Amino acid sequence: MRMLQHLRCLSTAVLGLGALLSLCSAAGAAETPTLETIRARGYLLCGIGEPQPGFSNVGSGGERSGLDVEFCSALAAAVFGSKDAVKFWPLSANDRFKALQSGDVDVLARGATWTLSRDTELGARFTGVLFYDGQGFLTRRGNAVASALELSGASICALPGAMGEQGVAGFFGAQRMRYQIVAHENWDDLVKAYNAGSCTVLTGDVSLLAVARSKLKGGAGDHIILPELITKEPLGPAVRQDDPQWFAVVRWTLMALIEAEELGLNSGNVDAQRAATDPGIRRFLGLEANLGQALGLPRDWAYQVVKNVGNYGEIFDRSVGMKSDLKLARGLNNSWTKGGLMYSMPFR
Repeated sequence: MRMLQHLRCLSTAVLGLGALLSLCSAAGAAETPTLETIRARGYLLCGIGEPQPGFSNVGSGGERSGLDVEFCSALAAAVFGSKDAVKFWPLSANDRFKALQSGDVDVLARGATWTLSRDTELGARFTGVLFYDGQGFLTRRGNAVASALELSGASICALPGAMGEQGVAGFFGAQRMRYQIVAHENWDDLVKAYNAGSCTVLTGDVSLLAVARSKLKGGAGDHIILPELITKEPLGPAVRQDDPQWFAVVRWTLMALIEAEELGLNSGNVDAQRAATDPGIRRFLGLEANLGQALGLPRDWAYQVVKNVGNYGEIFDRSVGMKSDLKLARGLNNSWTKGGLMYSMPFR
């Protein structure tokens, strides 16, 4: 619909600038708000990545799981009261923002780093951070290394370019530490080189390191991901720039997951907590305030999010955390009250 309206605007250019501006303005005004379109359709269209453990898994029966999938299920629960009111659209890195711009998907949950250029040049707006990723280091537990600051003289398996060698060069140069690069163009070949003992350290995004660790000889227990990140790769959902209401719905669904954990609400206790006297909990659950009204959502939308999928800690643990094959520590993805960066804006 969106692309057809723009094409119609372009085709009327022969009528003159005044007529063109008038017609294009009318076409833009006639566009149906995203939330209204989703409700009329009956389900959410969620753009996710191609299969990746921890973020967009596909089970043997076709069922989907992972952090990105869980977020879209939470968004469906906010709108419809059901986590199942969503259809997933796997997208490649080249197609993800095109699909969002064209209206093929309502939200892009596929792991994409929030950068200035993507937030300003691609017709997209990032609504928040779902996962703080970044370049890190994996090494064998037997090497008795607890910090990247102890890696002076290490041989490091790294991809060429910004997400590999350049990051290593910047970090080791700043620390005045020696190192030796073992480079491969392909990530799978890099992991094989580390597994074969060609280097003592493997570097890459922590999300990739966790997947590699789960498949290495000896399993996750024989290898550790060091705590330092040497680059910033904040991953989060994005929407189109032209619908502030839908932007707010997606942003505050993410905030609801984080706030629920701060309040001690989870999928197992949220029903019992409806009898709580704490004003913050009662406001969050829609019992003493209708915070959904301004968003165009039902009064109990935040309750539905927690009831259907849980809080942020729950979806993290079962997707990429200690209850998953990846066994990632919370780190920066922990609540701000526990030394992490996950922080909800106030629900008031």
